[in-house]
Amino acid sequence: MAEKKAYIKQLNGITFVGKTDSNHWITMDGPKEFGGSDAGIRPKELLLLGLGGCTGSDVASILQKKRVKLNGFEMNITAELSDGHPSVYTKINIEYVFYGNDIKESDVERAIELSQTKYCGVTAMFEKAMEITHSFKIVSED
Repeated sequence: MAEKKAYIKQLNGITFVGKTDSNHWITMDGPKEFGGSDAGIRPKELLLLGLGGCTGSDVASILQKKRVKLNGFEMNITAELSDGHPSVYTKINIEYVFYGNDIKESDVERAIELSQTKYCGVTAMFEKAMEITHSFKIVSED
């Protein structure tokens, strides 16, 4: 079993920097009304970016292997939070948006399915705690 590590250091107040084994730093902070300086992303928001990065990498790689030519690829992720404390994500929706011509829906559907059911470890972890849905659209650039 592989082990991963993270290092987090307080800069001041509730502003922190952190890095993982990949040695890339990220700043995390809270809003000013909660004692932060609004200098970084909220820690809970990082979870959404991690999900998007994980499934996005899978989908892009699968489509590349299928020789699907994309002019662009974006994801819009929305999440519902529970009321009260601790506030947790209860539902997440991922909208995949593909730009290009001659993109087959069947290729996109299969790539998303493989990511969601086989490859994305973040999805696998999140599904144990919340509902994850997805949709996609293809934007032709004729």
